[in-house]
Amino acid sequence: MLDAKCRGAAPASFFPSDGLGVEAAQRVCAGCPVRADCLEYALVNRIEHGVWGGASERERRRILRRRRDLRDAHDTGIVEPTHA
Repeated sequence: MLDAKCRGAAPASFFPSDGLGVEAAQRVCAGCPVRADCLEYALVNRIEHGVWGGASERERRRILRRRRDLRDAHDTGIVEPTHA
């Protein structure tokens, strides 16, 4: 993560207590070359707090829920059609 745009930023900036703080952190993440890796790290490690890869706590819970639902649908053979 040496190329991360947040490198050197105050860690507290990514653990905001309000929506404005989340938006500020997400602006730092925008266009970051390691954004996807950062987000995936937070998802895999179930990090519950802060903004990671541009995603808030709520957004990461939503992503994990979607992934779980897709996995469950795939495991049961009920796969939603993909749209091109």
